[in-house]
Amino acid sequence: MPEPRFATRLNSFASKPKAEWPDLSGKPTMMQMATRAAKVEGLTDLDLNYPDHVADDPSLLAGMIGDLGLAINGFAMRYYTNPAFKIGAFTNPDPAVRREAIDLTKKGIDAARAAGSNLMTLWLGQDGFDYAFQANYHMLWQHEVDGIREVCAHDPDCQISIEYKPNEPRSYSLMPDCATTLLAIKDVDMPNLGVTLDFAHVLYADEQPAFAAALIARYSRLLGVHLNDGYAKRDDGLMVGAVHAQQTIELLCQIRKDGYDGAIYFDTFPDMTGLDPVHECEVNIQTVKRMLTVVDRLEQDNRLSGAIDRQDAVSAQAVVQELMLG
Repeated sequence: MPEPRFATRLNSFASKPKAEWPDLSGKPTMMQMATRAAKVEGLTDLDLNYPDHVADDPSLLAGMIGDLGLAINGFAMRYYTNPAFKIGAFTNPDPAVRREAIDLTKKGIDAARAAGSNLMTLWLGQDGFDYAFQANYHMLWQHEVDGIREVCAHDPDCQISIEYKPNEPRSYSLMPDCATTLLAIKDVDMPNLGVTLDFAHVLYADEQPAFAAALIARYSRLLGVHLNDGYAKRDDGLMVGAVHAQQTIELLCQIRKDGYDGAIYFDTFPDMTGLDPVHECEVNIQTVKRMLTVVDRLEQDNRLSGAIDRQDAVSAQAVVQELMLG
């Protein structure tokens, strides 16, 4: 893996607003948040939500962000503009609403390309169900697959990445875990489609992050990595390594082995408890850099590779603990 690029969730920089904008009334603008994010030492990129963050011409927006010393890593779709999306975007029972969601996504892809990015992340949190006997599962799946295929075909040079999550806002998401997402990707059968792996989502899907990454590399492509942490019960959005340091390091080992060369994106929520978002992001960057130093040491230690070949958990733990903790 080359020198990593570090991207971040822009809305994090609305945290503790009075510390940054004492006279602010209302919410900070997209450019105010971006300007604050540019203070983070080591940050290289931002991700923008579409359409939330893209009121202006996307190329002008990219220029303004570039003037801050940052690049745009990618766009991420948000389906909030129509209240009808609450019961489905690509899977809505109303064909007119499905069409609206698909067309909105195509506009988002066009905007991402105009901003100089070739990555669009789809988090289809509205596509799912809440009750038994609420949905025709075959039809729901077909609508989802057809919608994803259509937006992939819209611009074959733009990478479309599915970010799966077990639930929220729907009680049960149609793309809840790695295996289901890979099944959908197989059905869609488009070369520009892949997966975004969000660490906290993986944890509360009851998955091991490195194993999920290995499956994605085997059956599809890993197009995005969202680092954060949590207690595996919900999307906590805690700082990197706060709870699952070893699993994070193992994930970094795995994605390096599999050739991932995209940005490391911090999907953390300092705004939930009013943390200083600049300091929080800087600590996340420092943590990942330290973890990558551990990854370097692990890769060079034949004791670990030998223990893994033997599935010798005790010897592997001894090596990992030694190289992590000294």
